[in-house]
Amino acid sequence: MAIELPRRSSASFSARQTKDRIRGIAIHIALIPAAVVFLMPFLWMLLTSIKPEGEILRRTPSLWTAHPQFGRYSDVLHAGFARALRNSLIVASGTTVAGVAVAALAGYALARFDLPLRRYLLLMVMGVQMFPLVVLIIPLFVVMKALGLLDSWLGLVVAYLSFTTPLAVWLLRSFFETIPKDLEEAAMSDGATRFGAMVRVIFPLAGPGLAATAIFSFIAAWNEFLFALTFLKKENLRTLPVALSAFVGRSQADWGLIMAASVLFTIPVVVFFLAVHRRLTTGMVAGSVTG
Repeated sequence: MAIELPRRSSASFSARQTKDRIRGIAIHIALIPAAVVFLMPFLWMLLTSIKPEGEILRRTPSLWTAHPQFGRYSDVLHAGFARALRNSLIVASGTTVAGVAVAALAGYALARFDLPLRRYLLLMVMGVQMFPLVVLIIPLFVVMKALGLLDSWLGLVVAYLSFTTPLAVWLLRSFFETIPKDLEEAAMSDGATRFGAMVRVIFPLAGPGLAATAIFSFIAAWNEFLFALTFLKKENLRTLPVALSAFVGRSQADWGLIMAASVLFTIPVVVFFLAVHRRLTTGMVAGSVTG
């Protein structure tokens, strides 16, 4: 015998669905001005990179130009910017992979194990963030010189880990503490080892934390200038921030080339964020409907 739903309940469900749809449209309409505000600097940088020199330095700037010049991008790439782009990708990727791996293991240990003096260890981890990078340059330079890591990507990655790992450990520890211990205990009762339960159960659930940590580590390593300028003297090893500073002279600056280089500088970060953002939002939605 078929059971029919009351008309009132179906009507209320349809009204609720219509209300949610209208609310979603209103939210998207409200977000359009915010998107324009956030995208305007990148759009201005892109349009400035194709303007003639006279229009860039004009007292009354214009948004669009009738005579676009796209040759600056080829000039930037032929000026060694492509090599610097490769160097930055290698250094930022190495820093991200190593930093997330170390921070995941350390954060898990601090969240799950009753370590001696754990509170003071956490204070030491966060205490590293209190020191500005300028203070760390001389000690790191001495250590790098003694280990023979100057003028190498490995040395620069190690230097970047000194300021990206502490905050990454703190972030991942907070994510691991929100995951119930019963899940890994159930996995270990089924025969999994502690490491197996951590990799197969805890890490997938901590996907948003791992993605956020990866974004932070990548952007911090990608934008860093002071360490790259100090520890890398060979021109073929220089990263993008150092290469970008070469377009600024003592008496003048070629703003067209700077804007074109800045556009190329920004694109890899946007691509990386969009690639990791899917994992970030998927994990957050999965976590919101679990339990």
